[in-house]
Amino acid sequence: MVTVTHAEIAAAAVALVVIAAEILHARRCRRLARLAFGPDRRPAAWARLAPALRVLATAALCWGLVTLLELPPGVHVARTVPDNQRRHVVIVLDVSPSMRLKDAGPNADESRMKRASAVMESFLERVPIELYLLSVVACYNGSKPVVVDTKDLEVVRNIFGDLPMHYAFSPGKTDLFSGLAEAARIAQPWQPKSTLLLMISDGDTVPAVGMPKMPASIADVLVVGVGDPRQGSFIDGRMSRQDSSTLRQIAARLGGSYHDGNAKHIPTATIRGLTVIPRQGAFERLTRREYALIACVLGASVYAFLPVLLHLLGTRWRPGVRPLAPPAVRRIAGRTRESAAAGFVRDEIGARAETLGQ
Repeated sequence: MVTVTHAEIAAAAVALVVIAAEILHARRCRRLARLAFGPDRRPAAWARLAPALRVLATAALCWGLVTLLELPPGVHVARTVPDNQRRHVVIVLDVSPSMRLKDAGPNADESRMKRASAVMESFLERVPIELYLLSVVACYNGSKPVVVDTKDLEVVRNIFGDLPMHYAFSPGKTDLFSGLAEAARIAQPWQPKSTLLLMISDGDTVPAVGMPKMPASIADVLVVGVGDPRQGSFIDGRMSRQDSSTLRQIAARLGGSYHDGNAKHIPTATIRGLTVIPRQGAFERLTRREYALIACVLGASVYAFLPVLLHLLGTRWRPGVRPLAPPAVRRIAGRTRESAAAGFVRDEIGARAETLGQ
């Protein structure tokens, strides 16, 4: 059902009044057409649109002013997005005991888990998190979903805090593929190209086969390494350090990218490239208030400048004194007049001589 507002009724009424006035004005101009437009009695071609422009300008100005008068005062409201339109971030977090070794950070004095928490906090501060639902998968020698599609950032921060999640698993070797497989299972029913997969780990050996196939919902993959990649620490009778080559291999096999987060946070350019949100077009973001302001500006501008344009460019006919001819033409005309005068004098003298001779 089409709803007609007061602004549209007022604009239609004003348009009718202006149309009647233009008809009366056209009749009067027709009587004085020869004086206004010269012998051809016709204005310039574009000037014939002036009546329609005046009607449209006054109607637009009226509609814009009445619309602004009726609109309620503007109140800023935080942007909200329905859950079914949100995008997703799935975080695969390595919670193996090696993540508690203190060799991470710029000064190599933080635990790897604490460095992962700092990297994640920096990530959350620089993305439009209100447009995302977060999921976290803990990974050790198996995988367990900790939280799925949450909007509560404090839950995610608590997971990255000093939460000993490795006790939820039986001791064994780290299996990063199990975390990726669980993330793929969670993201399977989501919309295509709607999910960012973020893995945070210190790395481990990766078999040549068995890489889980990512569903169509996974749009981008980012693997972040923590821990010193050069100097390792002993744990469980072996040397442990960030295995950057393994993490790069995982990122390459998933078609994603790798970032060494041990000393630097994820670059802003990388975050912007990974968290591209479909934006509305310029016209889609305009509200009724913006359209009313545009109508007021255009209507007032046309109505104000149209008389000036009609005066300057409304007709080619220019009554009054004609401009002087160019100098060369004036010289030729002067010589012609001088020659004519000399010929007249000669003729007059000859006629008088003939009279005296007779």
